[in-house]
Amino acid sequence: MQFIDLAAQYKHLKQRIDKRIQKVLEHGQYIMGPEVLELEEKLADYVGAKHAITCANGTDALTLAMMTLGVKEGDAVFCPTFTFFATAEVIAYEGATPVFVDSNPDTFNICPKDLEKRIQEVISKGELNPKAIIAVDLFGLPANYPEIEAIAHKYNLKLVEDAAQGFGGEINGKRAGSFGDIATTSFFPAKPLGCYGDGGAVFTNNDDFAALIKSYRVHGQGKDKYDNVRIGMNSRLDTIQAAILLEKLEEFPVELKARNVAADKYNAEFKGRYKTPFVPEGYFSSWAQYTLQSENREVVMGQFQEKSMPTMIYYGTCMHQQTAFEYLGYSDNDYPVATRLSKEVFSLPMHAYLSNLI
Repeated sequence: MQFIDLAAQYKHLKQRIDKRIQKVLEHGQYIMGPEVLELEEKLADYVGAKHAITCANGTDALTLAMMTLGVKEGDAVFCPTFTFFATAEVIAYEGATPVFVDSNPDTFNICPKDLEKRIQEVISKGELNPKAIIAVDLFGLPANYPEIEAIAHKYNLKLVEDAAQGFGGEINGKRAGSFGDIATTSFFPAKPLGCYGDGGAVFTNNDDFAALIKSYRVHGQGKDKYDNVRIGMNSRLDTIQAAILLEKLEEFPVELKARNVAADKYNAEFKGRYKTPFVPEGYFSSWAQYTLQSENREVVMGQFQEKSMPTMIYYGTCMHQQTAFEYLGYSDNDYPVATRLSKEVFSLPMHAYLSNLI
Protein backbone atom coordinates (compact mmCIF):
# COMPACT_ATOMS: atom_id res chain seq x y z
CA MET A 1 0.00 0.00 0.00
CA GLN A 2 1.29 3.46 -0.94
CA PHE A 3 1.12 6.22 1.67
CA ILE A 4 0.16 8.69 -1.08
CA ASP A 5 -0.47 6.93 -4.39
CA LEU A 6 0.41 9.44 -7.11
CA ALA A 7 0.87 6.61 -9.60
CA ALA A 8 -2.77 5.52 -9.22
CA GLN A 9 -3.90 9.09 -9.66
CA TYR A 10 -1.81 9.56 -12.79
CA LYS A 11 -3.11 6.30 -14.25
CA HIS A 12 -6.66 7.57 -13.76
CA LEU A 13 -5.94 11.00 -15.29
CA LYS A 14 -3.23 9.97 -17.76
CA GLN A 15 -4.94 10.81 -21.04
CA ARG A 16 -6.15 14.20 -19.80
CA ILE A 17 -2.83 15.18 -18.23
CA ASP A 18 -0.78 13.98 -21.21
CA LYS A 19 -2.99 15.98 -23.57
CA ARG A 20 -2.50 19.12 -21.46
CA ILE A 21 1.28 18.68 -21.34
CA GLN A 22 1.45 18.03 -25.08
CA LYS A 23 -0.36 21.29 -25.74
CA VAL A 24 2.30 23.18 -23.73
CA LEU A 25 5.07 21.40 -25.62
CA GLU A 26 3.46 22.50 -28.86
CA HIS A 27 3.02 26.18 -28.03
CA GLY A 28 6.35 26.39 -26.17
CA GLN A 29 5.36 29.09 -23.66
CA TYR A 30 6.98 27.40 -20.69
CA ILE A 31 7.09 30.47 -18.42
CA MET A 32 3.83 32.30 -17.64
CA GLY A 33 2.05 30.58 -20.53
CA PRO A 34 -1.72 30.69 -21.07
CA GLU A 35 -2.33 27.73 -18.77
CA VAL A 36 -1.01 29.77 -15.82
CA LEU A 37 -3.63 32.48 -16.31
CA GLU A 38 -6.35 29.87 -16.88
CA LEU A 39 -5.37 28.10 -13.66
CA GLU A 40 -5.35 31.34 -11.67
CA GLU A 41 -8.87 32.15 -12.84
CA LYS A 42 -10.15 28.69 -11.97
CA LEU A 43 -8.40 28.64 -8.59
CA ALA A 44 -9.94 31.99 -7.64
CA ASP A 45 -13.36 30.74 -8.71
CA TYR A 46 -12.98 27.49 -6.77
CA VAL A 47 -11.79 29.12 -3.56
CA GLY A 48 -14.14 32.10 -3.75
CA ALA A 49 -11.39 34.74 -3.71
CA LYS A 50 -11.11 37.74 -6.01
CA HIS A 51 -7.47 37.08 -6.87
CA ALA A 52 -5.33 33.94 -7.19
CA ILE A 53 -1.67 34.51 -8.00
CA THR A 54 0.46 31.43 -8.62
CA CYS A 55 4.13 31.15 -7.64
CA ALA A 56 6.98 28.67 -7.48
CA ASN A 57 6.15 26.90 -4.20
CA GLY A 58 4.22 27.14 -0.94
CA THR A 59 7.09 28.65 1.01
CA ASP A 60 7.40 31.45 -1.54
CA ALA A 61 3.66 31.97 -1.25
CA LEU A 62 4.07 32.64 2.47
CA THR A 63 7.12 34.82 1.82
CA LEU A 64 5.14 36.87 -0.69
CA ALA A 65 2.43 37.31 1.94
CA MET A 66 4.98 38.55 4.48
CA MET A 67 6.51 40.95 1.95
CA THR A 68 3.10 42.28 0.94
CA LEU A 69 2.13 42.93 4.56
CA GLY A 70 5.42 44.72 5.19
CA VAL A 71 6.59 42.34 7.92
CA LYS A 72 10.01 43.45 9.14
CA GLU A 73 12.49 43.50 12.01
CA GLY A 74 10.83 44.43 15.28
CA ASP A 75 7.52 42.85 14.31
CA ALA A 76 5.93 39.89 16.07
CA VAL A 77 4.10 37.35 13.92
CA PHE A 78 2.09 34.68 15.74
CA CYS A 79 1.98 31.13 14.37
CA PRO A 80 1.47 27.57 15.66
CA THR A 81 4.40 25.67 17.08
CA PHE A 82 2.94 22.39 15.77
CA THR A 83 3.45 22.88 12.05
CA PHE A 84 5.97 22.53 9.23
CA PHE A 85 9.12 24.65 9.48
CA ALA A 86 8.23 26.93 6.55
CA THR A 87 5.40 28.57 8.51
CA ALA A 88 7.86 30.04 11.01
CA GLU A 89 10.84 30.22 8.67
CA VAL A 90 9.29 32.90 6.46
CA ILE A 91 8.71 35.13 9.50
CA ALA A 92 12.34 34.97 10.58
CA TYR A 93 13.50 35.38 6.99
CA GLU A 94 11.92 38.84 6.94
CA GLY A 95 13.79 39.71 10.15
CA ALA A 96 10.65 39.51 12.30
CA THR A 97 10.17 37.42 15.42
CA PRO A 98 7.95 34.33 15.34
CA VAL A 99 5.83 34.00 18.48
CA PHE A 100 4.67 30.41 18.80
CA VAL A 101 1.20 29.38 19.91
CA ASP A 102 0.03 26.11 21.45
CA SER A 103 -2.43 23.71 19.80
CA ASN A 104 -6.07 22.86 20.35
CA PRO A 105 -5.97 19.31 21.80
CA ASP A 106 -8.88 18.12 19.64
CA THR A 107 -8.29 19.67 16.21
CA PHE A 108 -4.48 20.05 16.56
CA ASN A 109 -4.83 23.50 14.97
CA ILE A 110 -3.71 26.78 16.55
CA CYS A 111 -5.54 27.42 19.83
CA PRO A 112 -7.43 30.77 19.82
CA LYS A 113 -7.26 31.09 23.60
CA ASP A 114 -3.52 30.61 23.70
CA LEU A 115 -3.18 32.92 20.70
CA GLU A 116 -4.84 35.78 22.54
CA LYS A 117 -2.70 35.09 25.60
CA ARG A 118 0.50 35.33 23.52
CA ILE A 119 -0.67 38.56 21.90
CA GLN A 120 -1.36 40.10 25.29
CA GLU A 121 2.07 39.00 26.55
CA VAL A 122 3.82 40.67 23.60
CA ILE A 123 1.82 43.87 24.12
CA SER A 124 2.58 43.94 27.85
CA LYS A 125 6.33 43.49 27.28
CA GLY A 126 6.39 46.30 24.73
CA GLU A 127 9.50 45.01 22.95
CA LEU A 128 7.90 43.92 19.67
CA ASN A 129 5.20 45.32 17.42
CA PRO A 130 2.35 42.79 17.03
CA LYS A 131 1.90 42.61 13.26
CA ALA A 132 0.20 39.49 11.96
CA ILE A 133 -1.03 35.96 12.55
CA ILE A 134 -0.31 32.93 10.37
CA ALA A 135 -2.89 30.21 11.01
CA VAL A 136 -2.34 26.75 9.50
CA ASP A 137 -5.05 24.39 8.25
CA LEU A 138 -3.44 21.28 9.68
CA PHE A 139 -3.99 17.82 8.19
CA GLY A 140 -6.82 19.12 5.96
CA LEU A 141 -8.96 20.82 8.60
CA PRO A 142 -9.34 24.63 8.45
CA ALA A 143 -8.32 26.44 11.61
CA ASN A 144 -10.97 28.12 13.77
CA TYR A 145 -11.25 31.25 11.63
CA PRO A 146 -14.43 32.61 13.22
CA GLU A 147 -12.52 33.02 16.49
CA ILE A 148 -9.13 33.81 14.96
CA GLU A 149 -10.53 36.53 12.71
CA ALA A 150 -12.27 38.11 15.71
CA ILE A 151 -8.96 38.14 17.62
CA ALA A 152 -7.10 39.62 14.63
CA HIS A 153 -9.69 42.39 14.38
CA LYS A 154 -9.60 43.05 18.13
CA TYR A 155 -5.83 43.61 18.13
CA ASN A 156 -5.59 45.15 14.65
CA LEU A 157 -3.47 42.30 13.26
CA LYS A 158 -3.30 41.04 9.69
CA LEU A 159 -4.27 37.41 9.20
CA VAL A 160 -2.65 34.95 6.80
CA GLU A 161 -4.22 31.55 6.17
CA ASP A 162 -1.68 28.82 5.40
CA ALA A 163 -4.01 26.51 3.47
CA ALA A 164 -1.32 24.20 2.07
CA GLN A 165 -2.87 21.17 3.78
CA GLY A 166 -6.41 22.53 4.05
CA PHE A 167 -7.09 23.25 0.38
CA GLY A 168 -10.57 21.86 -0.31
CA GLY A 169 -11.63 22.14 3.33
CA GLU A 170 -14.56 24.31 4.39
CA ILE A 171 -16.20 26.08 7.31
CA ASN A 172 -19.96 26.42 6.81
CA GLY A 173 -19.50 26.31 3.04
CA LYS A 174 -16.68 28.88 2.96
CA ARG A 175 -13.62 27.28 1.44
CA ALA A 176 -10.06 27.18 2.70
CA GLY A 177 -8.00 29.79 0.88
CA SER A 178 -10.66 32.46 1.37
CA PHE A 179 -9.99 33.32 5.02
CA GLY A 180 -7.93 36.21 6.39
CA ASP A 181 -6.34 39.10 4.52
CA ILE A 182 -4.16 36.78 2.44
CA ALA A 183 -4.21 33.00 2.05
CA THR A 184 -1.56 30.72 0.62
CA THR A 185 -1.31 27.16 -0.59
CA SER A 186 1.28 24.69 -1.80
CA PHE A 187 1.03 22.37 -4.79
CA PHE A 188 3.76 20.05 -3.50
CA PRO A 189 2.89 16.59 -4.90
CA ALA A 190 1.74 15.20 -1.54
CA LYS A 191 -0.80 18.00 -0.89
CA PRO A 192 -4.54 17.46 -1.46
CA LEU A 193 -4.15 19.38 -4.74
CA GLY A 194 -0.60 18.80 -5.89
CA CYS A 195 1.38 19.05 -9.11
CA TYR A 196 4.35 16.97 -10.31
CA GLY A 197 6.97 19.29 -8.87
CA ASP A 198 6.91 22.46 -6.81
CA GLY A 199 4.19 25.07 -7.03
CA GLY A 200 2.15 27.45 -4.91
CA ALA A 201 -0.47 30.19 -4.94
CA VAL A 202 -1.58 33.25 -3.01
CA PHE A 203 -5.21 34.33 -2.62
CA THR A 204 -6.65 37.69 -1.63
CA ASN A 205 -9.68 39.94 -2.11
CA ASN A 206 -7.51 43.05 -1.75
CA ASP A 207 -6.67 44.65 -5.12
CA ASP A 208 -3.62 46.47 -3.75
CA PHE A 209 -2.24 43.29 -2.19
CA ALA A 210 -2.78 41.40 -5.45
CA ALA A 211 -0.88 44.04 -7.42
CA LEU A 212 2.02 43.87 -4.98
CA ILE A 213 2.15 40.07 -5.05
CA LYS A 214 2.18 40.04 -8.86
CA SER A 215 5.06 42.50 -8.82
CA TYR A 216 7.06 40.81 -6.05
CA ARG A 217 6.90 37.38 -7.72
CA VAL A 218 8.67 38.74 -10.84
CA HIS A 219 11.63 40.71 -9.47
CA GLY A 220 9.53 43.66 -8.29
CA GLN A 221 8.40 44.30 -11.83
CA GLY A 222 6.66 47.55 -12.81
CA LYS A 223 5.29 48.22 -16.29
CA ASP A 224 7.61 45.66 -17.90
CA LYS A 225 10.42 43.24 -17.04
CA TYR A 226 13.06 45.97 -17.29
CA ASP A 227 11.17 48.34 -15.01
CA ASN A 228 11.82 47.15 -11.46
CA VAL A 229 10.05 49.37 -8.96
CA ARG A 230 10.79 47.36 -5.81
CA ILE A 231 13.03 44.51 -4.63
CA GLY A 232 11.23 41.27 -5.40
CA MET A 233 11.98 37.63 -6.10
CA ASN A 234 11.80 35.11 -8.94
CA SER A 235 8.84 32.89 -8.13
CA ARG A 236 6.75 31.80 -11.08
CA LEU A 237 4.74 28.61 -11.58
CA ASP A 238 5.93 26.61 -14.60
CA THR A 239 3.37 26.36 -17.38
CA ILE A 240 3.65 22.55 -17.48
CA GLN A 241 2.79 22.38 -13.77
CA ALA A 242 -0.17 24.70 -14.36
CA ALA A 243 -1.37 22.39 -17.13
CA ILE A 244 -1.19 19.39 -14.80
CA LEU A 245 -3.01 21.27 -12.05
CA LEU A 246 -5.83 22.25 -14.39
CA GLU A 247 -6.75 18.60 -14.88
CA LYS A 248 -6.22 17.77 -11.22
CA LEU A 249 -8.43 20.69 -10.16
CA GLU A 250 -11.17 19.42 -12.48
CA GLU A 251 -11.03 16.03 -10.73
CA PHE A 252 -10.52 17.50 -7.25
CA PRO A 253 -14.19 17.49 -6.05
CA VAL A 254 -14.44 13.80 -6.90
CA GLU A 255 -11.19 13.07 -5.07
CA LEU A 256 -12.37 15.00 -2.00
CA LYS A 257 -15.42 12.76 -1.76
CA ALA A 258 -13.22 9.68 -2.04
CA ARG A 259 -10.89 10.99 0.69
CA ASN A 260 -13.85 11.51 2.99
CA VAL A 261 -15.16 8.00 2.26
CA ALA A 262 -11.73 6.64 3.21
CA ALA A 263 -11.67 8.75 6.38
CA ASP A 264 -15.13 7.44 7.35
CA LYS A 265 -13.90 3.87 6.92
CA TYR A 266 -10.88 4.57 9.08
CA ASN A 267 -13.08 6.19 11.75
CA ALA A 268 -15.39 3.18 11.86
CA GLU A 269 -12.40 0.85 12.20
CA PHE A 270 -10.38 2.75 14.80
CA LYS A 271 -12.90 4.68 16.92
CA GLY A 272 -12.55 3.53 20.53
CA ARG A 273 -9.11 2.04 19.93
CA TYR A 274 -7.24 5.29 19.31
CA LYS A 275 -8.06 8.98 19.40
CA THR A 276 -9.46 9.53 15.92
CA PRO A 277 -9.55 12.91 14.12
CA PHE A 278 -12.14 15.43 15.29
CA VAL A 279 -14.03 17.48 12.72
CA PRO A 280 -16.18 20.20 14.38
CA GLU A 281 -19.77 20.74 13.28
CA GLY A 282 -19.94 22.84 10.13
CA TYR A 283 -16.37 21.96 9.13
CA PHE A 284 -15.29 19.85 6.15
CA SER A 285 -11.80 18.33 5.95
CA SER A 286 -9.82 17.67 2.79
CA TRP A 287 -7.88 15.00 4.70
CA ALA A 288 -4.37 15.91 3.72
CA GLN A 289 -3.47 13.34 6.36
CA TYR A 290 -5.49 10.91 8.44
CA THR A 291 -3.91 11.19 11.87
CA LEU A 292 -4.39 9.04 14.94
CA GLN A 293 -3.12 9.68 18.47
CA SER A 294 -1.75 7.13 20.92
CA GLU A 295 0.39 7.30 24.05
CA ASN A 296 2.11 4.13 22.80
CA ARG A 297 2.87 5.46 19.33
CA GLU A 298 5.96 3.40 18.55
CA VAL A 299 4.30 0.15 19.58
CA VAL A 300 1.14 0.91 17.61
CA MET A 301 3.10 1.95 14.52
CA GLY A 302 4.96 -1.35 14.73
CA GLN A 303 1.65 -3.22 14.80
CA PHE A 304 0.50 -1.44 11.66
CA GLN A 305 3.83 -2.20 9.99
CA GLU A 306 3.37 -5.91 10.73
CA LYS A 307 0.12 -5.71 8.75
CA SER A 308 1.93 -3.99 5.84
CA MET A 309 0.23 -0.69 6.61
CA PRO A 310 2.74 2.18 6.30
CA THR A 311 2.64 4.98 8.87
CA MET A 312 4.32 8.35 9.11
CA ILE A 313 4.99 10.93 11.82
CA TYR A 314 4.24 14.51 10.90
CA TYR A 315 5.88 17.17 13.06
CA GLY A 316 7.80 15.11 15.57
CA THR A 317 9.71 18.33 16.33
CA CYS A 318 7.72 21.47 17.14
CA MET A 319 8.88 24.93 16.10
CA HIS A 320 9.87 25.86 19.66
CA GLN A 321 12.12 22.75 19.70
CA GLN A 322 13.95 23.57 16.47
CA THR A 323 17.65 24.37 16.70
CA ALA A 324 17.13 27.40 14.47
CA PHE A 325 14.79 28.92 17.06
CA GLU A 326 16.77 28.16 20.21
CA TYR A 327 17.48 31.88 20.52
CA LEU A 328 13.84 32.51 21.39
CA GLY A 329 14.28 30.63 24.68
CA TYR A 330 11.09 28.58 24.70
CA SER A 331 10.71 25.27 26.52
CA ASP A 332 8.29 22.34 26.27
CA ASN A 333 6.52 23.62 29.37
CA ASP A 334 5.44 26.66 27.34
CA TYR A 335 3.60 24.41 24.87
CA PRO A 336 2.26 21.35 26.73
CA VAL A 337 -0.39 20.35 24.17
CA ALA A 338 1.80 20.62 21.08
CA THR A 339 4.69 18.88 22.85
CA ARG A 340 2.41 15.96 23.68
CA LEU A 341 1.04 15.82 20.12
CA SER A 342 4.55 15.67 18.70
CA LYS A 343 5.12 12.51 20.74
CA GLU A 344 1.77 10.81 20.13
CA VAL A 345 0.35 11.49 16.65
CA PHE A 346 0.98 9.39 13.55
CA SER A 347 -0.68 9.23 10.16
CA LEU A 348 -2.01 6.45 7.95
CA PRO A 349 -2.15 6.32 4.14
CA MET A 350 -4.58 8.86 2.72
CA HIS A 351 -5.42 9.55 -0.90
CA ALA A 352 -8.40 9.34 -3.24
CA TYR A 353 -7.62 5.84 -4.49
CA LEU A 354 -7.83 3.90 -1.23
CA SER A 355 -11.38 2.55 -1.54
CA ASN A 356 -10.39 -0.97 -2.56
CA LEU A 357 -7.46 -1.16 -0.13
CA ILE A 358 -9.07 -0.48 3.27
